[in-house]
Amino acid sequence: MSEKNLPLGHGEMLELAYELATPFYLYDEKAIVEGARQFKRLFSWAPGFKNYYAVKACPNPVILKLLGQEGFGADCSSLPELLLSKASGIVGEQIMFTSNDTPAEEFKAAYEMGAIINLDDITHIDTLEEAISAVPSTICFRYNPGPERTGNAIIGNPVEAKYGVTSSQIIDCYKIMKEKGVKHFGLHTMVASNELDGSYIVETARMLFELCVRIQKEAGVRIEFIDMGGGIGIPYRPEQEGMDLAEVSRRMKDLYDQIIVPASLDPLKIVFECGRMITGPHGYLVSKVLHVSHKYKDYVGLDASMANLMRPALYGAYHHITVLGKDASKSDHRYDVTGSLCENNDKFAIDRALPEIQKGDFLVIHDAGAHGHSMGFNYNAKLRSAEYLLKRDGSVVMIRRAQTYDDYVSTLRFDGALVEV
Repeated sequence: MSEKNLPLGHGEMLELAYELATPFYLYDEKAIVEGARQFKRLFSWAPGFKNYYAVKACPNPVILKLLGQEGFGADCSSLPELLLSKASGIVGEQIMFTSNDTPAEEFKAAYEMGAIINLDDITHIDTLEEAISAVPSTICFRYNPGPERTGNAIIGNPVEAKYGVTSSQIIDCYKIMKEKGVKHFGLHTMVASNELDGSYIVETARMLFELCVRIQKEAGVRIEFIDMGGGIGIPYRPEQEGMDLAEVSRRMKDLYDQIIVPASLDPLKIVFECGRMITGPHGYLVSKVLHVSHKYKDYVGLDASMANLMRPALYGAYHHITVLGKDASKSDHRYDVTGSLCENNDKFAIDRALPEIQKGDFLVIHDAGAHGHSMGFNYNAKLRSAEYLLKRDGSVVMIRRAQTYDDYVSTLRFDGALVEV
């Protein structure tokens, strides 16, 4: 069972909800830092261990800088993410540029910033060379195992995935780059997303360790680091258990000693690109109840919508909900919890058992610290919400102001300001 606790007591959370304009996001600095440090401790045996935080999970420079101070790098997939990381003090090979269908100018920017470039396809070798007119000293390839592995329910069948170099291409990739003068090599994959079964991660390590040996034998290339990608999930539902990372780490070390050490590939650096597990459990969306209506079902209408958190509508994802101030009340009512978009799937929960709710109550949506605010949008001209950080000293600071109408229309051209192209 996973506890769904609030970062503050119900009373303090209510005070905050009355003080700040809802909806808003709140992140727990202390919990984020403690989780980051625990991850590093569990894998302290691994040579050169590092987590490149997936910027897409929560692209806020305050969060990125906080993790950078803990020794984390940044996993970037676009030019704006590269620039955000640089602005947050994460530079050079502290950045892993893992992208797909990548514009040439983004390859160029990553190279000029000194980031490690992780190529998604064998044809991208030529694209990269044309973009930078040079050869990077370090290169990495994303591997797609195809029918040799099964992805989990979210990532899908690797054969159907657009990502990565195939098993038949992978050796040629390293041979080509070795001939071009690349000196340092990495190997990356990602075959799971939001996975709670640690065996997926362990078997991914086995696959990459064995592939390192194959690449050494067939291409004459020594892989210096493996990038396990992300994919470590969080228990969104209270009845779920989180992944046993201590057991995963132990089993990965056993495989390392069985496969890598005898092949004389030790030390082999091990890195991850986890985002969700680092900030996901420590972000909260706070929203006010605008309406409680009784139709064919009972509905709780919030001032937040799927424009603020789209995972439930997009994936049918579960997010736990707490009604502030009603922690002692029984969950003896059943509601659909909805937003105000002109879309019937704009729902945070369907048939959810909750305490009786009245207009003016405040709801907290849990586990929104990754792929929450970052996946927001402006449909129905809904404006993006503010983000706040609960500091370790108990203070609350704004780390992103709420979007205004002027922000929303700032890129538009009205009749009097049309620009000829």
